[in-house]
Amino acid sequence: MSGDAHLLVAADYVVFAVVLLLSAAVGFYYAWRSRKQGTSRDFLTGGRKLNALAVSMSLTASYMSSVTVLSNPAEVYRYGAIFGYLSISYVLAVVYTSEVFLPVFYRLAINSTYEYLELRFSRATRLLAMLLYTGLVIYAPALALNQVTGMNLWGGIISTATVCTLYCALGGLKAVVWTDVVQIGIMFAGYMSVIIKCVILKGGISTILSDAQEGGRINFVDFDINPLRRHTFWTLVIGGTFGWSAVYGTYQPQVQRYNSCKTIKHARLALFINVLGLACTLTSSVISGLCLYSFYKNCDPWKAGQVSSPDQLLPYLVMDILADHQGLPGLFFAAVYSASLSTVSTSINAMAAVTMEDLIKPRIKLSEKKLLLISKGLSLFFGIVCVAMAGLASLMGHMMQAVSIIGGVCGGPLLGLFSLGVLCPFVNSKGGLWGLVAGLAAAVSVTIGEIISPSPPEMTRPLSLSTEGCNFSSGGSLNWTTPLPTEPSLYIATPGQNTDDIHVVQWHSPSYLYFVVIGGLTAIIVGIIISLLTGGLRETVDPRLMLMKEDTLSYHLFKRVKDGVMGGTDSVGQPNKEDEINKPAEEKFDNTCVSSF
Repeated sequence: MSGDAHLLVAADYVVFAVVLLLSAAVGFYYAWRSRKQGTSRDFLTGGRKLNALAVSMSLTASYMSSVTVLSNPAEVYRYGAIFGYLSISYVLAVVYTSEVFLPVFYRLAINSTYEYLELRFSRATRLLAMLLYTGLVIYAPALALNQVTGMNLWGGIISTATVCTLYCALGGLKAVVWTDVVQIGIMFAGYMSVIIKCVILKGGISTILSDAQEGGRINFVDFDINPLRRHTFWTLVIGGTFGWSAVYGTYQPQVQRYNSCKTIKHARLALFINVLGLACTLTSSVISGLCLYSFYKNCDPWKAGQVSSPDQLLPYLVMDILADHQGLPGLFFAAVYSASLSTVSTSINAMAAVTMEDLIKPRIKLSEKKLLLISKGLSLFFGIVCVAMAGLASLMGHMMQAVSIIGGVCGGPLLGLFSLGVLCPFVNSKGGLWGLVAGLAAAVSVTIGEIISPSPPEMTRPLSLSTEGCNFSSGGSLNWTTPLPTEPSLYIATPGQNTDDIHVVQWHSPSYLYFVVIGGLTAIIVGIIISLLTGGLRETVDPRLMLMKEDTLSYHLFKRVKDGVMGGTDSVGQPNKEDEINKPAEEKFDNTCVSSF
């Protein structure tokens, strides 16, 4: 995104600066309040004293990145409002996470999700999984940072990363969570400023919906089961459920957040409140995408060469309709930067925790004071790494799909591995390791297939875009293509591209949303087979590492209903029983108690 800088007036820069300073001030305030944190554990978990509302907002903010703010509306603009079916996958993924992963992780009170893999499988499995996660956690915020540098490329990247790094290094998780709370409000304010102005200019939401209907953007009735199709009800619900289950069930930032809650009830509540935040975010994205189409149905800026990427369409609309309202463009760009701040700060804090727990503590015995200083130093280091990686992120092509593909390659195998560990007591270390390797190989294979032979238009089905109403004879027209050195996208065709000569290799890739499904199922199937062949049924596993029926909310709800029907009173009046079952360990979980494989 590289717009003409003179279009932003002083008021816009003031709004932008105030937002950046406000985010920094909140982070620094909690950094100051937490200055007496005595251990690295308190630094990385917020002392396990956070409440459900704050954590839920932080969960939403951490994945409401600039990918969401910029790319999701462009996805709706090009492929239709069917994208909204992802909301169903949010609910299913959070239920699965709450029932399967949350009870085990909260009970173990571990700082790093990958610590569980060593306890359950082996150190080799833990290290390989950590490497996969690192690939995702560095590139996702790098893509976000790269995309929000319209004012100045490296100035934007460095200012964003500097603010994040400082309050992460000084305040730890508590500073990150409460800064996310502020940033989520700023992000929604930016979204709403665009939507409200569009509705006013179009004379009401009915006009926008009518335009979308005429343009084929209201395309919810598509239940085609063909796995090669880009977006259908099934690809979005099934692929989305696997993808978001990987995010909330296995990714360090999310697990670290709900593990920082006071009790498991607060943690569960945070997850379910977060669904409302995700639904509001998705609704805002869909409406923004429909607003884009309503304004540019007769003159698509992308096909007309006014922007070089679909990710630039919403900022282009902002400058088109809000330029006369001083400060509002600045609010929108502040919202995009806030989205990047939340993503980057999440990643910095998560990587510091993973490195401390998985690489340093197992090998070096240090005092808590030194471990705390090292944790802060790691936050500083990973902030610098995010800046460096942002320069490479522009090679990844279209943001939303790029992040989904990276998440599929990394997240699918991890979801399969953690599911095996929690649900299948007969899966041993050999099965876990080879399942992870096989899942990664499968996910990488379909990704390479997509790069070599992209899905044809009859499978992706982009909706029609027109330039018949374009008139750019005016010298003052916006043109955002010149400042950006564009790279050929690996994942999408450019306007007017002849796709007939692309498919030299006769390979049709499944929907990018199924990459995570392929990686996850492959890991599960191979893990089970290898375990059965190597004596997995004879292994014993510490029960604390497995999901027990008493851990699940559904078990307690079913028992309550059954007791009510049968007239019994057993355990009905014991509201805190689940918290007792899942009470976190007071001391660090000792892996010497786990049976050796």
